[in-house]
Amino acid sequence: MMNKVWVIMLLSGISTLIFTNPAGVLEAVTQGSLDSVNLSMRLVALYAFWLGFFSLLEKTGVAKILDKLLRPIVRFLFPKAKDETNQFITMNMSANILGIGNAATPMAIRAINSMDDQSGFVTINMIMLVVISSTSLQLLPSTVIGLRATHGSQAPADFLIASVVATLVSTTVGVTLVKVYAALKKKIGAKVGKKKKTTLKSLPTTQPVAKGTH
Repeated sequence: MMNKVWVIMLLSGISTLIFTNPAGVLEAVTQGSLDSVNLSMRLVALYAFWLGFFSLLEKTGVAKILDKLLRPIVRFLFPKAKDETNQFITMNMSANILGIGNAATPMAIRAINSMDDQSGFVTINMIMLVVISSTSLQLLPSTVIGLRATHGSQAPADFLIASVVATLVSTTVGVTLVKVYAALKKKIGAKVGKKKKTTLKSLPTTQPVAKGTH
């Protein structure tokens, strides 16, 4: 689906340029391609460092230490999650806090897979992880700082306070809404279950047929 959306956007942009500025089509396509490649190459070192860093944390056992430190928070946010899942979530949250969204994504995928109960439906823990990853509390938005630095910003980290406040508020609101939804779902489920039991009790019981009767 997303591939179709991108194709439509690309064709729409090129078609618009052809009718409004035919001479600029080739220049825009070429310059855009060069800019994207240059930006990607500049960010390779940053992502290589952080991905390697988290790989070392996992292999040296530091991830388990982080898991123990964040365990009270993770257990509150993700009740009844397995230990393996908690470790993936801890790594995901650590990467998001450092502003490395691309490094957080693989850990989030592994956490979601480990939460799958084969029911075909999302669980509350899955919803919570998606919300936390989307709101993305960032104490050090390293990716954005790197982008600003590569584009020549004189103070690439001057937005840090605003970023921390904004992501803290968004994460708090998101977590609160998921918790409220979970409580309402549990309450409604309990009422439905109680109603079913009451209905079954009210059904007439079948009397056994006596032997010898016609």
